[in-house]
Amino acid sequence: MKRIVAGVAVLLVAAVTMFTSCSSKEKLDIGLAMPETHVERWQKDGAALLEDATAKGYTAEVAYGDADQSKQNQQIEDFITKGAKLLIVGSVNEGVVSVIEDAGKEDIITIAYDRLITGSDDYDYYITFDNFKVGQFQGAAIEKALGLGSVSSDNPKYITLFAGSPTDNNANFFFDGAMSVLRPYVEKGSLEIVGPAPLSSSDADFTRIATENWRPDLAKARMENLLNNDAKGVVLDAVLAPNDTLARAIIEALSTDAKYNTVDKLPVVTGQDGEIASIQYIRDGKQYMTVFKDTRNLATAAIELADALLKGETPNIKGARLDEETYDTGKKIVKSYLLEPVNVTKDNYQEIMIDSGYYSASDLD
Repeated sequence: MKRIVAGVAVLLVAAVTMFTSCSSKEKLDIGLAMPETHVERWQKDGAALLEDATAKGYTAEVAYGDADQSKQNQQIEDFITKGAKLLIVGSVNEGVVSVIEDAGKEDIITIAYDRLITGSDDYDYYITFDNFKVGQFQGAAIEKALGLGSVSSDNPKYITLFAGSPTDNNANFFFDGAMSVLRPYVEKGSLEIVGPAPLSSSDADFTRIATENWRPDLAKARMENLLNNDAKGVVLDAVLAPNDTLARAIIEALSTDAKYNTVDKLPVVTGQDGEIASIQYIRDGKQYMTVFKDTRNLATAAIELADALLKGETPNIKGARLDEETYDTGKKIVKSYLLEPVNVTKDNYQEIMIDSGYYSASDLD
């Protein structure tokens, strides 16, 4: 009997040792869930977050959801299984709520990264750029380029509107920021909208200008449709494009139309993210501007926030403004840390994008 008990004890010790060993191998401090890779900036975000987390001594892992929320949910569940203490999540859409709830049950801290996770009260922190200001920069660029202050309703300028993914809450802020600048000109008749004409993201027509999952093929197809229908009889002066990937797709569609088949005939097209291909477009006069959100700074700020929370300290994020009133998930207001975006044009792209070391001069060749 003693031998049996001793044998069982040995087996139990072995089992515990094996479990501990497996747990040690699977140990994870921070899980980094990024939504996709087809938008260049998310690849940079993931790499920068991983580098900054590792530099602070944390074990971290990054996964990309390929714009598939079910896939991202599986990746986050994997982080939870590996014992992650904190998650940084750039979600695909609101379908992430179920796994954020699972994380909350395990007392895992979640930071919503650049995209507010709506429909959830299972997290407390959000970090992003001032996305309303991003839109204001886009609207102001159009205002300046078209000289809207001196345009009369007798001879209006023509614009068509595009927005980002309807499942990305940021798309609302971008659009509303831009329209805060452009709406007065629309209302007085000096700026005429061609195609669907929502004046805010709460208008029913907003869904008609939104671009599912930020897909450039959808933006290109919609621009082609506009050129063959609503915009066929006018010359567009501007296109409000919410990011660089969509801007280039829109410009590609425009370039096939005889009215816009040379660079000097293209309308003013806005953008966002400072993607290298769009910096080349800006240099060459194809795209008018972009809004640069330095993901290196956002990643650094996010890991500083994570570090403070994991240590039980009060966060004090350099270069970020704390907003405890604006960002409502629909279930609660979350503490939001907002970084400043930067307006980039042909006049300053060299200084901001190249001299800063974000890109090298050879990247533009």
